Amino acid sequence: MATPTRGDRDATPDDDAASRGRLLRLAVPAAQRRPFAEVVDRLDLGVGDVRAKRSAFWAMLVLSGVIAVCGVVTDSTATVIGAMIIAPLSTPILGFGLGIVAADRPVLLRSLAYVAGGTVAVVALGALVTLALPATTDVLSNSQVTGRTSPGLGDLVAAFATGFAGAIALARRDVSDVLPGIAIAISLVPPLGVVGVCLGEGQPSLAAGALLLFVSNAVALVVAATVVFSGVGYLRDARAARLGAPAPRRRAAVLTALAVVLVVAVPMVANSVQAALAQLWLSQSEDAAQAWVGAVEGATVDDVRWQGQDLVVEIRSPGDLPDVDPLRHQIDAVVPWRPEVVVLHTVGERLVPPGG
Repeated sequence: MATPTRGDRDATPDDDAASRGRLLRLAVPAAQRRPFAEVVDRLDLGVGDVRAKRSAFWAMLVLSGVIAVCGVVTDSTATVIGAMIIAPLSTPILGFGLGIVAADRPVLLRSLAYVAGGTVAVVALGALVTLALPATTDVLSNSQVTGRTSPGLGDLVAAFATGFAGAIALARRDVSDVLPGIAIAISLVPPLGVVGVCLGEGQPSLAAGALLLFVSNAVALVVAATVVFSGVGYLRDARAARLGAPAPRRRAAVLTALAVVLVVAVPMVANSVQAALAQLWLSQSEDAAQAWVGAVEGATVDDVRWQGQDLVVEIRSPGDLPDVDPLRHQIDAVVPWRPEVVVLHTVGERLVPPGG
């Protein structure tokens, strides 16, 4: 029987944790590591100058919410980016991750309360602004809304990458200048503004998609903060600062995080698959439309697109089109939900200038 070596006998769970945290310590060198107390002061809105922290949080949250909603309804990317930069919602979300690391229930509950209150405030702003818009305004079709109501797996991957970048930047003293870029990449307030806009327009399914984007970003931030803050030694600092406090239940925390990530990832993967299939069916429908008008001299297919669950086919021809039923049958054979086929016929022909 092999005799255990001294190293085997002396190995402890703490040694294993230290080994796993080695990579994170390379990302956050000891010389640049921000002290635990400073991180707590930045992320916990219930310590230090509480009144000033609270007033700054709510003032910036409301202003960023107004800016984000205005940027959404006017389809202004620059305005929405401005809202991302000043939005303070990432502070309590990262604070929630810090509370998990420190096993500090008051920090967890306080951070959760700020996130919940901020979420409700921005959604309410979005709904109120939408109700005040003229009835002729079609905000649901602009790019700020459509780009945030069907998040996919790529959005989740980007959220985790941004979350880790944000947690590392917060744990280091020398890279704080990248935080505005991280605020733009993580995008917390604009999706909530879109939730309010969609609810105000009576579209709860679109609102659910935007809410999923916000939740995925928030979950990514919490998971990344928990991993980074534990790996760079804040777990040890928290236990030293709270002598006699119970050790955090790491297994339970890991299982809970995995469960939450799975719950968020499933619909986002489904969205990605659905988007890929919709593009495939669109391409096949365009081929069917090309074949349908192929016998009509001078006829061209200008566009084939989805409009909700309907398929819109734009045809330009100098004369009449053939019967639409064969096209519908071909599309019904391709698309499983048998969409309504809307043919928009423009009488005319495309003229090509000489030498063109």
